[in-house]
Amino acid sequence: MTYAHALILSLVEGVTEFLPVSSTGHLVIAAEFLNIEQTEFVKTFEIVIQLGAIFAAVVLYARRIAANFSLTKKIIIASVPSAIVGILFYDLIKTYLLGNTLFTAAALFFGGIALICFDLFVVNKKIDAKQIPTNQQATIIGLFQTLALIPGVSRSGATIVGGVLSGLSRSSAVEFSFMLAIPLMLGATALDLVRTDAVIGPHELQLLAIGFVGSFLSALAVIKLFIAFVSRRTFLWFGIYRIAVASLVILF
Repeated sequence: MTYAHALILSLVEGVTEFLPVSSTGHLVIAAEFLNIEQTEFVKTFEIVIQLGAIFAAVVLYARRIAANFSLTKKIIIASVPSAIVGILFYDLIKTYLLGNTLFTAAALFFGGIALICFDLFVVNKKIDAKQIPTNQQATIIGLFQTLALIPGVSRSGATIVGGVLSGLSRSSAVEFSFMLAIPLMLGATALDLVRTDAVIGPHELQLLAIGFVGSFLSALAVIKLFIAFVSRRTFLWFGIYRIAVASLVILF
């Protein structure tokens, strides 16, 4: 991996992490087109740049979470299912699913169809006042988040859908999805760094630094833009985009 590769992947991660298009799926596809071999270090790099994107959410939402115990409680409740499933199936996911381009493309394709159906038949077009999920809603969102352990599904997409289906407004579901990313990705990064076999020397540390900063800055901009976007438009175009990307990957 070169410095240019690190920068490109970091921007891909930062732009897609909080959109319902699957950042992991885009990273797998980008690595494939850049001819980057899926080594242990590359997989660890992808986890670390996801942490950079999540740090953008920390900067924007940490004070709000810390000041609201009820909100913190709901985030903990929603994080439990993914923590359990992630720990139990860590080796299977990293060995067989992460880096599998065709599997990722299939998840992108069918996820796009699901998002279009959700937008046309389920989603409430009205933007309601800010809501904090109930314990039951937080549990439902947490269960939907476990689907995001499959590369190509999209963590934000799954949690937003789960939030709206549980009764939250779109804007509330989107913001809760952003905040819920914080404990999940912090835990995933810690677990990966402890269990990785990647060799990390000075060159690798520089790549990680470039990736972290690049994903942080790009994610910071995307979060604000997406909140503004979702208040005026629907998720339909994200579903169409997912299908288009998946089709191109399968074809070429």
